[in-house]
Amino acid sequence: MPDALEGTHKIIKEAREQQHNQLVPTVNDFNQELTTLNLGPTHPATHGIFQNILQMDGERIVSGVPTIGYIHRAFEKIAERRPFYQITPLTDRMNYCSSPINNMGWHMTVEKLLGITVPKRAQYMRVIMMELARITDHLICNSILGVDTGAFTGFLYVFQEREKVYEIYEEVCGARLTTNMGRVGGMERDFTPVALEKLRKWLKEFPAVMREFESMFTRNRIFMDRTVNVGPITAEKALNYGFTGPNLRAAGVDYDVRVMNPYSSYEDFDFEIPVGTNGDTYDRFLVRNEEIWQSLRIIHQALDNLPEGPFHADAPHYYLPPKQAVYKNMEALIYHFKIIMGEIEAPVGEVYHSVEGGNGELGFYLVSDGGRTPYRLHFRRPCFIYYQAYPEMVVGSSLSDAIVTLSSMNVIAGELDA
Repeated sequence: MPDALEGTHKIIKEAREQQHNQLVPTVNDFNQELTTLNLGPTHPATHGIFQNILQMDGERIVSGVPTIGYIHRAFEKIAERRPFYQITPLTDRMNYCSSPINNMGWHMTVEKLLGITVPKRAQYMRVIMMELARITDHLICNSILGVDTGAFTGFLYVFQEREKVYEIYEEVCGARLTTNMGRVGGMERDFTPVALEKLRKWLKEFPAVMREFESMFTRNRIFMDRTVNVGPITAEKALNYGFTGPNLRAAGVDYDVRVMNPYSSYEDFDFEIPVGTNGDTYDRFLVRNEEIWQSLRIIHQALDNLPEGPFHADAPHYYLPPKQAVYKNMEALIYHFKIIMGEIEAPVGEVYHSVEGGNGELGFYLVSDGGRTPYRLHFRRPCFIYYQAYPEMVVGSSLSDAIVTLSSMNVIAGELDA
């Protein structure tokens, strides 16, 4: 065995022994043996493939160690061997509950590197799609939180609405869950009359369903008993851990990338940033519900004021030409071939761009050496950052409280192991 590999195995062995020594059953002050409990890696309550190794004193959690790495997809390294255009499908697989936001965030990062200015119409179209994605993301989180507290009906109600949004996705890009939506330089195609009709119909019908969903939970005594003062975190600790998104705003910090660093014409829209006070499970639920209403408000404004004009930038070196033009025009055929085969070189540069994802600040740190693929690429995944606080948030609580706390944080396994 090579010396380097032998040294690596030794380090891994020592780390495992140290973790085992920390988690073996011990004795507390009352001479009671503590129990080691594996919550995950595959368990309905974890909502993904990750593990929490908990030490339990009866039903109370004494300590916990989170463990990730069960997916091993290596997005960042795969992306460093792919042309910029072909990285979009990788971003779908991070937060698959709101894929369009991931897609648009990546496109804007590349556009910043290339110096491409996207037309207003494309920017507004992106806003509509991103806010639809935010709504579906929050619906999934809050409805499953209801399931974890014993209420299944609300889940069924809002998932019908999620399905209608997915039908809009299908009309816009042909896909549902992993959307691969848009292109570097704008959108792949303009909104069709059918897409606009479905969107307006959904905007008219959804508010009544949302109000009914809220009426099931907001003042429900059982739901409040299960969520109020459960899994709290202070604003100071949330900031120290690097929280962003609804989990940070629930702790009382009004940080939102759409307002602090506007992109895609978000400065044109009037909306509010909902915040909580206690940073507990109940506040996280309320903040996400209110964000759904604010997203609806943004979509209405974008749709009512949708600008005329092109839906993509004039950037033939990076934006795929129309298929009909490829059949008839030699120049379009050449561009199509070079883009698809990844033969377009990007300028040398180093950029960071972030968007307000469903779970917080989703960032892309891109380093280009002038080649056809990224030299280095790092995804700032909000779930990966705030999941580290989970053990501290549940220590001293019961196992059932730990379940709803994890659910309200909306930890997406795809963002943990990129």
